[in-house]
Amino acid sequence: MPLCALLRWSANPKIRLRDWLYVKFYTKSGDRGDTSLYGGVRIKKSEKRVVAYGGVDELNSVLGLARSSITDERTKQILFTEQLRLFRLGADLATPLDAKTPKPLRRISEVDIEEVENTIDSLKASPPHAFIVPGSSQESALLHFARTVCRRVERDVWALCAEDTQTNTATAVYLNRLSSLLFTLAVYINQKTSVAEDYWHPE
Repeated sequence: MPLCALLRWSANPKIRLRDWLYVKFYTKSGDRGDTSLYGGVRIKKSEKRVVAYGGVDELNSVLGLARSSITDERTKQILFTEQLRLFRLGADLATPLDAKTPKPLRRISEVDIEEVENTIDSLKASPPHAFIVPGSSQESALLHFARTVCRRVERDVWALCAEDTQTNTATAVYLNRLSSLLFTLAVYINQKTSVAEDYWHPE
């Protein structure tokens, strides 16, 4: 079910559990190239806001791929925590600051950013001495893949912020910290498993 449809369902007490259990996996509501934001406003799927929160959905899937392939329980729990936070991030981006919503939205804030920073610090990974070439292990390569997807989504969110002032800029800052966390985890997982990094050295 699309994110905005799920948000509308969760905010509507008139929709019973029975209705939810029999919901179809398709709605046809976007067959003309538009979609609904939280609050009901229709916009084109090609607009920057939709590109931004669609990218967050993609990023969440990539984090899930990494989590399903990693054996270290601490890393798996960290990734799961950030996957849950990405649902809030997507909802935040799907809801302009001036939107009228059925219930208050818990937006991304400095608290979330500080939590990610604290997680990075707690890993105590040793910084690399040169540029890392991803691929020394499958686990670290998946984390680097997630990091680069995160960077792209961050760029998309900053582009949205530059165009639409009714966007929470903390979402972009959080994505910046998340990409740093994913890089740190890629380094951490190799150090913990004694896998040597592959480095790029200028010729």
